[in-house]
Amino acid sequence: MRRLDLLTAEEAEWAQEARSLPEQVRAVVDLLAGKGSFASQSLQTFIETTNSQLYLHITVYEPMVQKHLESLQSYYENGLDTGSLQRLTNLLLVEGLTDIQQKEHDILQIEATKGLQNVSKSIPLEKLFLPLSKVSIPPRISVTIGVAGIGKSTLVKLFVYTWAKGEINRDIIFVLPLTFRELNTYEKLSAEKLICSAFPHITEPSCISAGAARTLLILDGLDEFKTPLDFSNTVVCTDPKKEIQVDNLITNIIRGNLLQEASVWVTSRPTAASQIPGGLVDRMTEIRGFAAAEMKDFLDQMFLDNKDLSGQVLHHIRANRSLHVRCIIPGFCWICGSSIGYYLKHSTDQPQETTGVPKTLSEIYSYYFKMALNNDWPENPRETLRIEQAVNNSRKIVGSLGRLAFYGLLKKRYVFYEQDMKAYGIDLSLLQISLCSRLLLKEEMQSFTAYCFSHLTLQEFLAAIYYYTAAKRAIFDLFTESGMSWPKLGFLNHFKNAVQRSLQAEDRQLDIFVRFLSGLLSPQVNKLLSGWLLVKDEHNSFRSQAVSFLQSCLNTDYAISSRAVNTMHCLHEIQHMEVAKMVEEAMKNESLAGMLTPVNCSALAYLLQVSDICMEETNLSNCLTYNVCKSLLSQLLFCHNLRLDNNQFKDNVMELLGSMLSVKDCHIQKLSLAENHISNKGAKALARSLLVNRSLTALDLRNNFIGPTGARALFLALLLSPCSLQHNTIKEEGATFLAEALLTNHRLMTLQLQKNAIGAHGARRIAEALKQNCSLKELILSSNSVGDDGSVALAEALKVNHSLQSLDLQSNSISSAGVTALTAALCSNKGLINLNLRENSISKEGGPAIAHALRTNSTLRKLDLAANLLYDEGGKAIALAMKENQALKSLHLQWNFIQAKAAAALAQALQSNSSLASLDLQENAIGDEGMAALSAALKFNKTLAHLLQVASIGTAGAQALAEALMVNKSLQILDLRGNSIGVAGAKAMANALKVNRSLCWLNLQENSLGMDGAIFIATALKGNHGLTYINLQGNRIGQSGAKMISDAIRTNSPNCVVDV
Repeated sequence: MRRLDLLTAEEAEWAQEARSLPEQVRAVVDLLAGKGSFASQSLQTFIETTNSQLYLHITVYEPMVQKHLESLQSYYENGLDTGSLQRLTNLLLVEGLTDIQQKEHDILQIEATKGLQNVSKSIPLEKLFLPLSKVSIPPRISVTIGVAGIGKSTLVKLFVYTWAKGEINRDIIFVLPLTFRELNTYEKLSAEKLICSAFPHITEPSCISAGAARTLLILDGLDEFKTPLDFSNTVVCTDPKKEIQVDNLITNIIRGNLLQEASVWVTSRPTAASQIPGGLVDRMTEIRGFAAAEMKDFLDQMFLDNKDLSGQVLHHIRANRSLHVRCIIPGFCWICGSSIGYYLKHSTDQPQETTGVPKTLSEIYSYYFKMALNNDWPENPRETLRIEQAVNNSRKIVGSLGRLAFYGLLKKRYVFYEQDMKAYGIDLSLLQISLCSRLLLKEEMQSFTAYCFSHLTLQEFLAAIYYYTAAKRAIFDLFTESGMSWPKLGFLNHFKNAVQRSLQAEDRQLDIFVRFLSGLLSPQVNKLLSGWLLVKDEHNSFRSQAVSFLQSCLNTDYAISSRAVNTMHCLHEIQHMEVAKMVEEAMKNESLAGMLTPVNCSALAYLLQVSDICMEETNLSNCLTYNVCKSLLSQLLFCHNLRLDNNQFKDNVMELLGSMLSVKDCHIQKLSLAENHISNKGAKALARSLLVNRSLTALDLRNNFIGPTGARALFLALLLSPCSLQHNTIKEEGATFLAEALLTNHRLMTLQLQKNAIGAHGARRIAEALKQNCSLKELILSSNSVGDDGSVALAEALKVNHSLQSLDLQSNSISSAGVTALTAALCSNKGLINLNLRENSISKEGGPAIAHALRTNSTLRKLDLAANLLYDEGGKAIALAMKENQALKSLHLQWNFIQAKAAAALAQALQSNSSLASLDLQENAIGDEGMAALSAALKFNKTLAHLLQVASIGTAGAQALAEALMVNKSLQILDLRGNSIGVAGAKAMANALKVNRSLCWLNLQENSLGMDGAIFIATALKGNHGLTYINLQGNRIGQSGAKMISDAIRTNSPNCVVDV
């Protein structure tokens, strides 16, 4: 083609880049297709005279590929709304299955993890079968997991359709999508017959089995396969033409004995995916659930003609944490949204039916069934149908489907065929009614018709209805389908049997079933379904005894498992929540100490999943013992922000917590263990777990006893931030270890070491490390006896380290010598934003050094010099520098013996300074003279928002300030507590408040206002709309006067909080 000038050099090179001969052939054919008749004739001549292999690819394989593409496009183009599937175009890369995914029911997985996956990398759909890097190879076996209803089959359809259109993975010649429900219809198959049976147009399967064309074999829905895969007893088969058992065929394909060159993609629910040994899986991905915006869009599509209703449904879902978490699953979101929408539309029509929005699973599904009975769906108008006729038509079919659902659940069967339907007495003609069309999905293929419930939970609800109805008259164990068992008489015996079997089941697949069974005993569900599926008020005969039995299942020991949590869910479904409410109230009041019995522990574990109290932070401080902590470990795993302060935990508890932090399921991001009794041994146990933990980002161990060796162990393992080791007797030796760790640790951003007695030597070692460390952003060394020597060392580090943003050196006996070194470093430092030097010994001689730094430095935003010895001289030097500084936003000068002269200098600076937003002059006796100067400046200053506790102010100072407030529009917080502005000063301030609109927070505590002054202020607020807080305490107005003033302020300004 190149010699005939039919291809350019670039086109020929592009075609040769294809890895296999079929890919090269396709590339050449695509290029020549657009070059006219001469190109086509030349290609035909070339085909007739070329070698047999190329002839075969062009004349046989390429037409077969084209026919395959057309077949897939035709099959998948209908019913796939690609516009709403953006969520599926990015999958989460995961490193194998977690323990909870291998053992727990899908809904329980979502509830326990609160619907949030551990932080994972994502991979776009088009790169799913490509190498992750230039040095890796494409995966042979890929597994994508997702809970029921999350969209696995939809993902497969999206991929196949997008590939068939030529938009992704063009290097793959054949994509062969198969479902396990299809494989269920075969007993024996060979590899080549598998291909030919599913894709009759592929007449030469040998090109696939021999690896001549790159192939992707898709096996969708492993959880629906009727035979468990047994990889340990696989009979090896390498002959692609030999027929073997289908399960053996699948295991040989996955092991690579058959179709060795083909890539294989398996989709499955997580528990079923555990059948495939992890060592055989090259890439595992997970489908994520709805994000908040996606859930809203989904509901908007459901209620396309009624956006107000969509908003109301979303509001109710978000108000119920349990429902909101489950609604990340599209399948469940549809059921839940439909039910709540139905309730909202009809609650005014029949108010006697209900007492509120459906909240429990059983209520949601009862409404769904009622909606199905009336054929009243969000997307179509309600059909007119006599209710008696609908009930009669549906009662029989629900009974038959319920029996199928129940025994299918016991056998782990989720797909059924026509022979199954007939075996359970289901009239196939009745499946056309509206109710069945919403409960069952029907898939018709050439060789079979398959049925499955539209969501796993619908199968479980139907199973519960069947069991509930049958248990009232059954005399044998319903779990034995043959009926051969010891007699069981009465509903309660059957109920207890179901609960006990659920508690004993290792795979937890009966947990949601028993929730529904319990829910059918609730008054609300009985109201909804009575006259149709339930008898009115019959639950009253069983409910109290069922509650007692469920509670007895909790009162065993301190081993709180997910089984106990599920029992609490059963009590929630049956609407008996007294224990949970009591424990939740104790959590709110932080009064759990001493009340955590086994039953209350089960309630606590349940609340950790569902209570809004635990949404932002799970606070279990001052209430846990070793045994209780041990019992709750499996539930604490999924608390993102966990506080376990002041529990008197010793090192043995750290061993427990270490084991929890080490598991793959761990979701804990912030862990606080402050004020316990943890020594170096406990710190080492935590350190070992941190080496493998991937979720923790913050650890608080302040006020423990980890010592130097504990600090060393932790810092060798730490990859998180922030880390608080405050008050842990680390001393100089420990600081040396921490410094060594800082040389290699490049992820730690915040280090809190206050009150550890590291001394000057420890500070020097940390300073040396800071010269090389570029990751640490915040360092807190307060109360460590750093002294001038340590400060000089830290100053040297600041000359080269420009990444540290905050340095806290409070209470370290630093004098003017130390501050001179630090401020000299600030002249060249370009990174530090916050410097805390409060409670040191900086004298007035240090003032000029600080002033020089402020004139030069342009990055420092906050400087705290409180409780030093600056006096007027030092304060004045700093004030003069603030005339030039335009970077500093916050300056703390309280407790510095500053008087009127320094205040006047600060006032002059404020007239030209445009950066300072907060000035704290607390406990400095600036007097009326100083206040008058500052007030004059406030008339011109436009940036100062916070002015805190100026001292020794009388009436004249208050009047000057009031005059400034008449024109100032920037000041938001004003603290005048502890002065003596008196009645006249109060009157002046009141007049200002009538005009001022910027002030939000005002403290006039202890100002000798008296009753008259307080009345002036209260009256003024009638016209003030800016103030949100005012403090008038300690002004000698008496209890009755306080009430009168408080009432007046609340009347005049309802949005203002008042302390009187």
